[in-house]
Order: sequence, then structure tokens, then C-alpha cells
Amino acid sequence: MKTPKRIQPLVEDGLVDEVIRQLMSGKEATVYMVRSGSEIRCAKVYKEASQRSFKQAVLYQEGRKVKNSRRARAMEKGSKFGRSQQEEVWQNAEVDALYRLADAGVRVPKPYGCFDGVLLMELITDDENQVAPRLNDVSMSSEQALEDHSVVLQDIVRMLCAGIIHGDLSEFNVLVDAYGPVIIDLPQAVDAAANNNAQKMLIRDVNNMTNYYAQFAPELEGRQYAGEIWSLYEKGELLPDTTLTGEYQESTEETDVDLVLQEIQAALIEEQERQERISEANEAD
Repeated sequence: MKTPKRIQPLVEDGLVDEVIRQLMSGKEATVYMVRSGSEIRCAKVYKEASQRSFKQAVLYQEGRKVKNSRRARAMEKGSKFGRSQQEEVWQNAEVDALYRLADAGVRVPKPYGCFDGVLLMELITDDENQVAPRLNDVSMSSEQALEDHSVVLQDIVRMLCAGIIHGDLSEFNVLVDAYGPVIIDLPQAVDAAANNNAQKMLIRDVNNMTNYYAQFAPELEGRQYAGEIWSLYEKGELLPDTTLTGEYQESTEETDVDLVLQEIQAALIEEQERQERISEANEAD
């Protein structure tokens, strides 16, 4: 097929030898099957901000760190340069997340780099070496559903331990290869510690996956994996290999606000007294 304009620079630089065909076109990108030397890979071409239909992108971008202060100021002002930098941050978020998650043991496509808005990465294939289907196109036994659900939840836990939440996880963002589920589509990946919407997004991701697999394994219905994962994370007890039970029960006890304020006030008084003692000791010397 004719080489898309955005991929042409990769051809000229020798990163891509041939564009074989388009695989899909989604809300934030168009994906192509390409040949790089002897390997078949995929090239994800991100759409411009004006063409993207990803809703509430600003919620996902909250907490993303920009090291260069000039770039950060420009992005805040919304200047032309700032908008271009915002696009670069959005596009690089996925490749950065893929590298981090691969290191954390999460099953994601292997990235080869992002070049001017084109992410070059591994093509996920099935056991017949064909393009792997999306989870929503796969039927399975109850036993297989339970097994794959456990794999996906373990990957979500590993993601969270690595400080990342997918933010848009569903049966449409998971491929199924010969070895099981592979998580894809991460440009909206959320910083778990810096985004105020992190808990809500984690809960939605987990519930989406549990509800989907429950179609094949009804015993998953009503299990509270999302609350269990977030509770362990908040307490600092979540580990990459944590075994989940789904039996979490949210506390119904109301927080005693007055008691909390009293404890804060007491701590402030204690610190003030400590500073006074230090000051008195220094004067005595």
C-alpha cells in the first residue's frame, strides 16, 4: 500500500522498509502493519489533537511531570509552542509506559521508540502467526476466563506497583495471543501517585475486566477486587505478586472529623513546644 505521510520519514531513516496494510483506526491513532528488515511490526500513528476524540484528556494528563521548566510554562499558557509540547508529552507517554511496564513484568507490546508522533512497536500475533484478536472478539470456557482474568488482574497490580494505571482498560484494549492477554493502548496512562482521579480510574479498569470475564465465569460477579487492590495500595501493602481474594469489604465507619482535627492540633502544639525547647537550649549555650 502507499506509505502514509507520517510514516514516510521512518522509511527514509531506515526504520521501516514497507507498509503492509492498515490494521485499525481508533479514537487517538491509526495502526499499520509494517516491515522492518526481517521483522513484521506495527506503527501507531497518533492523530493530531484536533482530530482526536479521546474524552476528558485533561483528567489523564494531571500529574504528568515535565522536567524542562520552559516547556512546562508554555504548556500552561497554551501557546503554539506549548500545544506542540503537550502533543509530544501525550505521544511519548505511551512509549514511556511500555518500557516501564515491560520492566515490571507486565505483558505489553515491546516498544522500539516514538518518532515524530509514530510509535514503532511489536506486533502481537496468535498461535497461527496472525494478528492477535482483541479480547472482545474471543469466546472462552469458564476455566479459561478465570485463568485469564487472574492474569489481567495480576498485571494491573504490577502496573500499580510500578506507579501506573491504564485509565481506559476494557476488552477493547486487550489482545489475546498464544500465551494469554496482552495489554495495549496506553497514551492516557495515569500517574497513580500524582493524579487525583487515580482511584476512580483504577476501580473502573478492574471492574471493566471483571465484568467482562464474568460473562464466561459467573462466579466472578460481585467480587470486590478493585476495592481490595486500592486498599492494599493505600496501606503500602500491595506487592507485584500479591494474591487477591476479591473478598474485600469497604468500611462503613464514618470518620470522626473532630477527633482528626484534635490530633492535628495536638501534633502542632507538640512541635511548637519542641522548637521552643531547642531555642531555649541554644540560648543557654
